[in-house]
Amino acid sequence: MSSDVCTFDSVFPSIVDTLRYPKHEGVGKIYVIRDLHGRIRLAVSASLETNDDAKKWLRGEAETLQQRLGVRSFAPDDAVLFLDEDMISELHGDGREILPDIFFVDRLLTGNGWWSVHNNASETPTYTLYSVKGGVGRSTTAAVLAWHLAHSGENVLVVDLDLESPGISSAMLDASMQPEYGVVDWLVEDLVGQGEHVLEHMIARPAWHQDCRGDVRIVPAHGTRPGEYLAKLGRAYLDKRHTVDGRRSDIRWTQRLEELLCKLRRAVQPTIVLLESRSGLHDIAAATVTDLSAHVLMFGTNTETSWQDYGILFEHWKRLGLARDIRQRLSIVSSLTPELGTEEYLREFRRRSWALFQDHVYDQIESADDPYGFAFELQDDDAPHNPMPIHWTRGLAAGASLRHFEETTVKLAYSGFLARFDELQRVSGTDR
Repeated sequence: MSSDVCTFDSVFPSIVDTLRYPKHEGVGKIYVIRDLHGRIRLAVSASLETNDDAKKWLRGEAETLQQRLGVRSFAPDDAVLFLDEDMISELHGDGREILPDIFFVDRLLTGNGWWSVHNNASETPTYTLYSVKGGVGRSTTAAVLAWHLAHSGENVLVVDLDLESPGISSAMLDASMQPEYGVVDWLVEDLVGQGEHVLEHMIARPAWHQDCRGDVRIVPAHGTRPGEYLAKLGRAYLDKRHTVDGRRSDIRWTQRLEELLCKLRRAVQPTIVLLESRSGLHDIAAATVTDLSAHVLMFGTNTETSWQDYGILFEHWKRLGLARDIRQRLSIVSSLTPELGTEEYLREFRRRSWALFQDHVYDQIESADDPYGFAFELQDDDAPHNPMPIHWTRGLAAGASLRHFEETTVKLAYSGFLARFDELQRVSGTDR
């Protein structure tokens, strides 16, 4: 490939290198917008349209960007947008500061994805079950964890947010107990102001809740009659147009999802919330990992593909300076831990996990006496890289019903995981 070609991966560092020098006095905030096709524009306040010196400086920067980015930039005459204050305010909410008063806005189909981390404290402990690969037992674990917590006296809310591959309702609920609606129904009805119509008809209980000291409520992706599920799914991730005092703005689908969870918490009054996330690196999965302030249980297997994909995600957080914001909310899970050679498997898993965390999210501690560093030794049992083990067992293999549990089977597969989770809960409760 010609060295003159600017690929997608070269755009961001080229922008930073171009704009890192002191700005022209009076320009104010600059917003670098990358559109859906990966092309770059600059946006500034409309008040600068009458400032010839500022316009000249901005054009010079646009010309430099075109020289560096080629077809991934706009021609200088079209590369600078002068926007009113409402539009600038909207951009500011989407932007991430990459240099003093210079903000990067990445336009994605479903929002800003993995580009930011939200840490809004919630009174209700919330856990996201996430994986970069499917088929690692997240649905089974959600069911087992809900069962365990309810037996311990907790009031558990389980929400299926794996909307492209829903499974909790069919796995945990008898057909007669499934609710009329699900998460997707609320998301599409909310677009036209009818979310409240479905809210009270999207919550159900599994048959085994009667045997628990606590309670379990389940909110599936869809209800008893999915209907035009695919058509609804294609609209579930839309932003909602909102008008207040004549001003129009968009409520992002991630904000709408957070609103739904708030409404469910008020309706159910849970003491703990479990969210089953979509798997993969798509920005839709980011909503449950980075946007909802949940503690993330990251499921994986000791395979090259699993470590490589997690490496992509961790490297992204490190490169954008987000590691410090997310790292205390991560715990790694060794799913499908084999029956044979278990100790050796978990030793190697821990080693690979530690390398991942060490390279990307742990601090490089200069002194062992440093009280502020976030770093852990390989053998530290309390470290987030130490895998929470789930052992593969025939009784909970793929396809097994989760409507009834055999306690012996659960203990065989989940005793180590549940003990670690209870400790995580205890420490998190102390921190709160």
